[in-house]
Amino acid sequence: PLQPFQRELSGQLLGVPAVAEVELALLIIDERGRPQKLLTSTKLQGNNQSLPFQLRFNPEAFPVGERVELRGRASKSGQLILHLPSLRIEQPTTQALGPLQFEPAP
Repeated sequence: PLQPFQRELSGQLLGVPAVAEVELALLIIDERGRPQKLLTSTKLQGNNQSLPFQLRFNPEAFPVGERVELRGRASKSGQLILHLPSLRIEQPTTQALGPLQFEPAP
């Protein structure tokens, strides 16, 4: 259960093969698009199906007026194979993000 001081991002990750390890992170991003601070993260194992996720965070750590993004990557044997296009999170509220599609890594 969600604690009173927590908020949660949830949804389903699509396109992740069973062999992939997924890392999702909620990050503070600077004006050049570089991560500056990790707010929370989680690791999941791909399953060749829709992969549900829940990412809990403290809304008090959410910075006012700064850019916060959800970023994700999937790797196989330590090699990056997929990434999740960055998703800006505007408010420190519990949100159901729905299905999010991973894409081949550049």
